[in-house]
Amino acid sequence: MELGVYSFGDVHQNPVTGATVSSEQRMADLLERARLADEVGLDYFGIGEHHRADFAVSATVPVLAAAAAQTRNIKVGSAVTVLSTEDPVRVYQQFATIDLLSGGRAELTAGRGSFIESYPLFGADLNDYEALYEEKIALLLALNEAGRKEESITWSGKFRPALDDATIYPRPVGNDLDIWIATGGTPGSTVRAARLGTNVIYALLGGAVSSFARHAQLFRAEAEQAGHSAKALKVGVSAVGLVAKSGAEDTFYPYWRHLMDGISRERGFSAPNRISFDMQTAPKGGIYAGTPEQVAEKILLTREHMGHDRHILQMDLASVPQKDVLKSIELLGTEVKPLIDAELGSTKENKA
Repeated sequence: MELGVYSFGDVHQNPVTGATVSSEQRMADLLERARLADEVGLDYFGIGEHHRADFAVSATVPVLAAAAAQTRNIKVGSAVTVLSTEDPVRVYQQFATIDLLSGGRAELTAGRGSFIESYPLFGADLNDYEALYEEKIALLLALNEAGRKEESITWSGKFRPALDDATIYPRPVGNDLDIWIATGGTPGSTVRAARLGTNVIYALLGGAVSSFARHAQLFRAEAEQAGHSAKALKVGVSAVGLVAKSGAEDTFYPYWRHLMDGISRERGFSAPNRISFDMQTAPKGGIYAGTPEQVAEKILLTREHMGHDRHILQMDLASVPQKDVLKSIELLGTEVKPLIDAELGSTKENKA
C-alpha cells in the first residue's frame, strides 16, 4: 500500500503563537518535506493549488518540478489541479515535462476544487461549472490517449479553440501520463471517474471511515460495467492528520479548529469544537491523528472498508509548525509504513 503526504502550502496565522510564516519560507519548507518524505521511503508527495492569501501555492507545477529535482524515488503530483480553470493542452505539456525531469515520477490529479476562487480569476463562468469539467477532463484523457498511441488529435469543444490534426509535445516517459480524478465522494463524481477508467482519490475530511465504503464499491462496479478492469484501477484516500509519539491530538486540534472555524463561517456550517474533533480522532473517525500504532490501525481499518491502494495525509493544516510536520513525515515513513506493510504482508500470506 502506498503512503504519502500532500500540502497546499498553508500560510495561515498560527492560531497558537500568532506568528505568520512568509510564502518564501513556506516554499523552502515544502521542499524540505519532499526531501524527507523521499528519504524515509514514502511513496507520494502532492501539492495542491489555492488562490487565496492563506495559501502559498497557486501554481503547483514549479513547486513539483523543484521537488522532483531534489528527490530520487518518490512520486510527485498535483493534489489537485483545478482543471476547470486550466487549459488541458497546457496542463498535459507541463506534467509531461515534470515526468521527463523526474524520470517518470509525475502524476496529475484533476478535480474541480473545494473552493471557487479560480473561476472569476481566470474568467470562467460558474454557471458552466459542470460543463467546464466534463469537457476538459475528456480532452485531457484524449490527449493522453493520443500521446500513448503516438498520434495527432483532432478535437472541438465549447471552452477552448479546436485542435486540427495537432500533435502535442513533449510526451511523458513511456508516452503515458499517470492521471487520477479527485472527488469529495459524490455518487456522480464516482460514476464519472469509473466510466472514464481513471484512478480515483477520495477526500475523506470528516465522518466515519466506513461511510466511504459505498463509494469505493460503486466505483468498482461502474468501472466493470463500463468495460474497465476494476482491479487495474487504483483507489486512494486523502485525509488530514498528524503522527507523533504522544500528544498528536492535542498538537493538531487548535490548527484543525482554526481552519474549520473559517470554513464554517464561509459556508454556514455549525462551528466545530473539541467534542466533534475527538469523535473524528476516535478509532473509527476520519482524522488520522495519533501515535504511529493508532494511525496505522486506522489506515488499515479504512482499507478494510475501501480496499484502497494509497493513503495520503495533509499534516500542515493551518500552519502546523514545520518541526511537527517533519517529525510526522518521519514517523509515517519509518514506523507507520512498516506496520502496515507487515500487516498486509501477513494477510496476503494467510490468504495464500
